[in-house]
Amino acid sequence: MKTVLGVIGSLLILSGVVWFFQGIGVIPGSFMTGEDFWAVAGILTAIAGVALVRYWRRKETLGGTAASTNSEENQSEPEA
Repeated sequence: MKTVLGVIGSLLILSGVVWFFQGIGVIPGSFMTGEDFWAVAGILTAIAGVALVRYWRRKETLGGTAASTNSEENQSEPEA
């Protein structure tokens, strides 16, 4: 499931960039070319993808360190 979030986020970024460039007219040959709606939709889609990838990366990082931190805290407590 963790990898799926990263893949979906990456695909959102890629499609958002393509939509943005089609919307501003850099990539021609589509009904999206030159339409402001697709430029804005592309920016919003790319931002959503970046947020999803950041969440995925944070979840990956915290998942590995949280278990070791808890076990260290339990071991460092002095016994009475």
